[in-house]
Amino acid sequence: MTPPEFWSNPPNRPGWQARLLAPATLLWRLGANIRAARITPTQAPVPVLCIGNLTAGGTGKTPLVAALMERLSESGVPAHLVSKGYGGRITGPHLVDPTEDRAKDVGDEPLMLAARGLVWVAKDRVAGARAAAEAGAKLILLDDGFQNPALAKDAAILTVDAGAGFGNGRLIPAGPLREPVASGLKRADLAVLIGPEAARQQALAAWPALGAAVPAELVPIPTGLPLTDTDVIAFAGIGRPEKFFDTLRQMGARLAETHPFPDHHAYGPAIIRRLIARARSSDAMLVTTEKDAVRLPPDLRAEVMTVLVRLEPADWAPIDALLDRLLDGP
Repeated sequence: MTPPEFWSNPPNRPGWQARLLAPATLLWRLGANIRAARITPTQAPVPVLCIGNLTAGGTGKTPLVAALMERLSESGVPAHLVSKGYGGRITGPHLVDPTEDRAKDVGDEPLMLAARGLVWVAKDRVAGARAAAEAGAKLILLDDGFQNPALAKDAAILTVDAGAGFGNGRLIPAGPLREPVASGLKRADLAVLIGPEAARQQALAAWPALGAAVPAELVPIPTGLPLTDTDVIAFAGIGRPEKFFDTLRQMGARLAETHPFPDHHAYGPAIIRRLIARARSSDAMLVTTEKDAVRLPPDLRAEVMTVLVRLEPADWAPIDALLDRLLDGP
């Protein structure tokens, strides 16, 4: 899904479309409340840390999950990730094998993250959590599911894209919000505000409630092939492709062309071959994101450079304290 443009309007100017759809947001909220009232959350055998968001679309959830997996691995903590595997056809619970599974089977994000640790795909999150615990997990990272009441969460971290904030501040379908900002932030233990300093300051000005959020940035991981003063053709099928294009500009690349695709877009050989041909004819480098790379036809991946990024919080202390609390128990 490509979010409608009016979702990005300022909160004080939500747009006539948002006002027209306002009654429908009541139905969205009513449905969520009824669902929550009918379900008794199931407690997992081990602590569950949910990494979620309040809006539809990309907010930096996957980079935070990757950073947490790496940090816990360095600490020797057996943490497993449980994901619904959006876009994959396997229902699970299934332990992702990065050497055998494909994105069409398990989803692009689980396949990408499986290079960093143990990842379970399960459409039934409760079943996935049980499978992870039985396999030896001492902590479960739940990818998304903040608004899903089926599995009890012992703690939650919300990710917020500083560039997008909470859009026009309206609930779906009038805006991008899955639930009101105030209630969502109150239910979470921490929020992480992701973006450059200037974008974070703008987000804080528009949404003062984010004042307690942990600031973080996405930083490119150096490779042996720098992009400074290099002509590139870039494509991305992520929540906000423009973020990736901005990262390339910050790396000093000259963007000859940019091609945004919908999040989780399934790339066929024809479109990739066309992009390869355009790059060759322009004497440019064809580049994409790590998440997109796992969705490329295997025989064409070598023709596309993958740009890696990592999430760097300004201060790990609040996150580490939350992890310690979960691992130490009551």
